[in-house]
Amino acid sequence: MFLTIIFSYLFFSILLIASISNRYFIKVYSLFASLIVLLLSIKILIEFNYTQYYFQTISVYKVDTSYINWSYTFGFDGISILFFFLTTFLIFLCVFFMLNDVFLKENIIIILSIEFLLLLVFSILDILLFYIFFEIILIPMYFLVGVFGSRERKIRAVYLLFFYTLIGSFFFLLGIMYIFSIVGTLNLEYILTWEFTFYEQIFLWLAFFFSFASKVPLFPLHIWLPEAHVEAPTVGSVLLAGILLKLGVYGFLRFNLLLFPQASFFFSPLVAICASFGIIYASFSAIRQTDLKRIIAYSSVSHMNLIILGLFSFNFSGIEGALLQSISHGYVSSALFFLIGMLYNRYHSKLLYYYGGLVHTMPIFICFFFFFTLANLALPGTSNFVGEFILLNAVFKNNFFLSIVSVLGVILCGVYSLWLYNRIAFGNLKQFYLITFFDLTIAEFLLLFSLFFFTLFLGLYPTFFFNFIALTIFGISVNFE
Repeated sequence: MFLTIIFSYLFFSILLIASISNRYFIKVYSLFASLIVLLLSIKILIEFNYTQYYFQTISVYKVDTSYINWSYTFGFDGISILFFFLTTFLIFLCVFFMLNDVFLKENIIIILSIEFLLLLVFSILDILLFYIFFEIILIPMYFLVGVFGSRERKIRAVYLLFFYTLIGSFFFLLGIMYIFSIVGTLNLEYILTWEFTFYEQIFLWLAFFFSFASKVPLFPLHIWLPEAHVEAPTVGSVLLAGILLKLGVYGFLRFNLLLFPQASFFFSPLVAICASFGIIYASFSAIRQTDLKRIIAYSSVSHMNLIILGLFSFNFSGIEGALLQSISHGYVSSALFFLIGMLYNRYHSKLLYYYGGLVHTMPIFICFFFFFTLANLALPGTSNFVGEFILLNAVFKNNFFLSIVSVLGVILCGVYSLWLYNRIAFGNLKQFYLITFFDLTIAEFLLLFSLFFFTLFLGLYPTFFFNFIALTIFGISVNFE
């Protein structure tokens, strides 16, 4: 019921905003619409029964005519509902952040379209429709990065995004066609009961792997991400880091680990090698960057590769820690990109060279930047600490060498995170480049405080998160025993 309301209302809102030219109305209505969707997702979250393993809030739609007989199902388990809420929350913050944007109408339509497609991805239980919505997200992202990006290199960035994603998705589609040919249905609940042979699992795992690995992105398929982050507007970077990268994690959990457990074991050394290189390479690359957004982008690559190591540790705590780290990364990295965007809106530069001594002129901004910097390097009490601690413990139990690589990545994260904070907060004011100084507005303060609250909440009370995912992860981990 609530899902139908959410999808219908979002679709109506996109059409309404597209037909209206009054800027004030667009501001008010877009904020109202995103808030309504957020409240409805909270309602679904509250009513979710985490003591049950099976999919809940099921909605079945049928098309039954003389030419077409097709039914498709929507529903949630403990994993998808958390990503569903994360999407509605970050979209609301993005709309709130861009109310004074020059291209308000166009960007609002793009943002709400991305939200519509993401919510479909996280709730659909039909594998073909999952693929369709999974790929259609590229279209609004193309306009967000390629049209409303910040520099001339935005065309190259969006081409890289399309190239890496579409190549992987071609094999994904082949895998779906093969599953339909042998199972006879595309409903995920039925496919989960099917036992694929080992060689079928090998083929299908690879077909799905390239699509999800390019979304994470797993090394060496990460080249597109720093480029896309640098060229995208602030809300584009927030959506990329906060939600779109999680599509790869969600895909690995929903399909590769659940449907093809033997193949996951077989290819785990390959995944471990790629993820290990990704952690170290991205960390050292972040240290030598001078662009603020590129530093955070490489930090995201390192964290996401660490999450993949946790997923493929094949034990309960590894998957649990990887999921918590995914959700936490959505809050922390989004906050860092919002902070960089606030600096860019004031001074129109993302180059580290032009900043310094902001602790004297923007103390509230620096306090938030300091907190999220510490959260990014997993300070105890923040959500990143709980996720990384559980994840690293699982990796240590699985492979001692991989645990050394993972810990080295955490140490390097501290190096480039504290180095970035030190360069921005302290030192001499660059008065030749930054003439006027003003701290956070009330709206910016409220935006950052909401992310601050959730980062602390999950760090101090992670049981709330674990209640939702415990039974679902238990079902996944049983496949590997």
